[in-house]
Amino acid sequence: MNHMKKWKAIEVTEIAFLSIAMAAILILLSGADPLTAGRMFFNGIFGNASGFGEVFVKATPLILTGLGCSVAFRTGFFNIGAEGQFYIGALASAWVALNATGVPGVFRIILAIGCGFLFGGLWALIAAILKAKLGISEIICTIMLNYISMNLLGIAVRTFLMDPAGSIPQSEKIDASVTLLRFLKPTRVHTGIFIALGAVFFVWFLMEKTTSGYEFKAVGFNKRAAACSGISVVKNIILSAVLSGGLAGIAGAVEVLGVQKKLLEGISGGCGYTAILITLLAFNHPGGVLLVSVLFAALEVGANSMQRQMGVPSAIVDFLIGFIVLLILGRELLTGKMRAKEGK
Repeated sequence: MNHMKKWKAIEVTEIAFLSIAMAAILILLSGADPLTAGRMFFNGIFGNASGFGEVFVKATPLILTGLGCSVAFRTGFFNIGAEGQFYIGALASAWVALNATGVPGVFRIILAIGCGFLFGGLWALIAAILKAKLGISEIICTIMLNYISMNLLGIAVRTFLMDPAGSIPQSEKIDASVTLLRFLKPTRVHTGIFIALGAVFFVWFLMEKTTSGYEFKAVGFNKRAAACSGISVVKNIILSAVLSGGLAGIAGAVEVLGVQKKLLEGISGGCGYTAILITLLAFNHPGGVLLVSVLFAALEVGANSMQRQMGVPSAIVDFLIGFIVLLILGRELLTGKMRAKEGK
């Protein structure tokens, strides 16, 4: 038996089995019956139209931010700032939706989403320039920019965007003519899901069928070799960062126009940070980002149902996601070691 068979890496089915076993243990520790909790979990997702629709409501911003992270990661630009880019996109789109009253409804929606993309991309551009020109770590820059953007939004909803008729830090409600259309009532599913699906196709086509996508991947794989082949490393890092931040900015705009219908603090719910895990689990593939985002949203909806009906903490989902990430990273580590042994 060779080393590859002796030290066989954990397969996907085994990861799923271990995750289910861990979930059962955590539910038992919380004092609940795993079988009953499992029934409540699936009932929360498939038991009614509202629960099922909520999966796609929660998946929409995750898909967009996950795609943004995947584009940046492909070029070796480790964008940890999707959270901040989400906030900036939400802030820009809310300002347009509330103040560009001279622009009619549909066109104002398009303008608001476009501004979300533009300002999210520009926010990521700051870190990209610092990395490409000065060699400053984009991880540190994007994390610091996250805090700045959160505080900028906090200032906005307390000053120039605060609802004049209210006393809490949030904007006034956006006019119904400037919000994304909801369908499949009584669910909260809105047309933002089609924007997310369009973005999945766009990123797949860009990365797999275009010269720019090839250059992104070449830069991410080996910057020195890419430069020797005449590919501009700086240009491609900057372009991928802008696209990455822009997609996260669209996520913020969609959340404002489709779900909240106003600007408020904590609007992302940690979506930008979750997107990093989604991208890792999807191995940077657009189709994988779509699938993992929907699964993660389903986990969240099901876990909330368990918490409401049985008191099982919904934080179990966050623990399980981290557990799955560790299993996958362990699998990759084992696979790499086995390949090294086989090579020797």
